[in-house]
Amino acid sequence: MKKLITWYSCFCLLLPLTAYAVVVNDVTGMTPVEMSSVIQPESTEEVVELVKHTTGPISIAGGKYSMGGQTAVQNGVQINTQKLNHVIAFNPEQKLLTIEAGANWRQVQELIDPYGLSVKIMQSLADFSIGGSLSVNVHGRYMGAGPIILSVEQIKIVLADGSIVLASPQENSDIYYGAIGGYGALGVITEVTLRLTENVKVKRINDVMPISQYSSYFSEQIRSDRTAIFHNAIIYPPDFKKVRAVTFMQTDEPLTISARLRPLSAPTRKRQRQLKIVAASDFGKELRKLYDDAYFVKQPVMMRNYEASLAVALLEPISMQDKSFALEEYFIPVEKFDDFYPQMIDILKKHQANIINISIRHANPDSGSLLAWAQTEVFAFVIYYQQGTDEQSKKQVGIWTRELIDAALANGGTYYLPYQLHATEEQFQRAYPRAIEFFKLKERLDPENKFSNLFLERYRPATAH
Repeated sequence: MKKLITWYSCFCLLLPLTAYAVVVNDVTGMTPVEMSSVIQPESTEEVVELVKHTTGPISIAGGKYSMGGQTAVQNGVQINTQKLNHVIAFNPEQKLLTIEAGANWRQVQELIDPYGLSVKIMQSLADFSIGGSLSVNVHGRYMGAGPIILSVEQIKIVLADGSIVLASPQENSDIYYGAIGGYGALGVITEVTLRLTENVKVKRINDVMPISQYSSYFSEQIRSDRTAIFHNAIIYPPDFKKVRAVTFMQTDEPLTISARLRPLSAPTRKRQRQLKIVAASDFGKELRKLYDDAYFVKQPVMMRNYEASLAVALLEPISMQDKSFALEEYFIPVEKFDDFYPQMIDILKKHQANIINISIRHANPDSGSLLAWAQTEVFAFVIYYQQGTDEQSKKQVGIWTRELIDAALANGGTYYLPYQLHATEEQFQRAYPRAIEFFKLKERLDPENKFSNLFLERYRPATAH
């Protein structure tokens, strides 16, 4: 190991002389950034040597599913964590897993499924890296849950001076609450200890209703039902008048789907054609509703892990030559649901945004992360849309995005940070009032601003530059 680290130290020292510039991008293909090099360390020790011997700036990338330059910085070194993917410790009896941050959720599912265990909180798709999920403080469709920080026992992080720190709610809590949801600003998260849960059987049921009835439906039938494992509601364009509430309820009924995990597969031509038709016209969107009417009438029984192992291939192709699919997300206090959604629909219709669908999720409050998006119990509105990749299209999306942010703020809500950087500095500060505290912590831990990316450059206060 000492020989390996010595060799790696020398290699890092030579990087500025030997590495070639490379253009990196994210899943949308709309944020190309030229960087000096991309390096894939395979251990915490290698990350330490890299951080110590790189003058900066350094950005951190996993699956690169963030959409606004959160993983890249001009002329910097990108640490790609995909080879930092080893299991450190697994205790099925205690339902605890310690794993390196470059692993993705599918790898975790394959490990823990034979033990009857499941991930407690993650995104709806299993391709994302664990470190990336922590850095954006993700959530999914899990009832009674919320942001991923609620399932994290502790993290291991490499700071700007090369020191290794263990952080938890009890130890180095300032770093714990800053790094989770901190977009790589404080250091490189290399390991995480996760609390797991049981892999139970679930049955999918659905109800269709006018959107005006959804809030009361959720409150009366879903919110306090402990058998509800997954839940979301789909708002359909182009009229946005109805929602389909989809709930996976824990059940003792026999399985109708015997597979433990979904098969790994590439996007099918059929799926690509369907998505193209939906994006092309209002008629295509009406056809999508008819398709869902037939699809969701079934009530399959499956394992929790089966539903949790959906892949990004479900949405591909995301990026095309002149168009791309993208996401935005807004978090609204549950009591403001009926105030916000008409404003959202009016804005989207006014600007003729090409919305594929809007998914409604529910999340409990954050436990204290400095850039918390769930400052209270919230509904999340996840907007999936298609846009042109030319500059005029980007500007147009920016206009309606800022209008939606203003509407969310007016209703006591906020917006999600992993997407395109359309928000103004003033909107960011209003949405994330503890950002000042966050950047002060960054100044203390990283006084030379070694860790950076386009997101941090955009919203870091001028006094911190």
